[in-house]
Amino acid sequence: MSGEDYAVEFLGYRFSFAAQDFDERVTAAAVKLGLLEGNELDDGETADLVELVERGSIEEPRSGLGRYLVRHWERLSLVDGESLVYWLRKLVFRGAWLDHRVKEGLLEVAWDDLQADFAYADPNGGRALLELAPVPSWHELQFRR
Repeated sequence: MSGEDYAVEFLGYRFSFAAQDFDERVTAAAVKLGLLEGNELDDGETADLVELVERGSIEEPRSGLGRYLVRHWERLSLVDGESLVYWLRKLVFRGAWLDHRVKEGLLEVAWDDLQADFAYADPNGGRALLELAPVPSWHELQFRR
């Protein structure tokens, strides 16, 4: 697979992703937002979620997840004024940007046991470079099989 399977723009930036990388990033973003309980998706569920992030909508759902998203779109698309598609894309891009910074040696990554999440720090020993902003929650509208 190439890194050119998906090319998506967000806030004026354009990133290209290999298909598997994009699938995994999209699924992780949906889990982080609480839209999904876990990251174990079948091919149809993954395809529906990827289409939503790539195109902003799902034309023909392939799975129960896709049908749920289409059927309940009015409630799901905005939660407390926050756009689901915007946040899915933001988390995909945030992860790609952070990974690129780590690869270039501009950030170090470590597991934070207290937060149960990754922390990013200045590789020169300075203070934590980046506190990731909190994300809105779709837990109350979570897809359940």
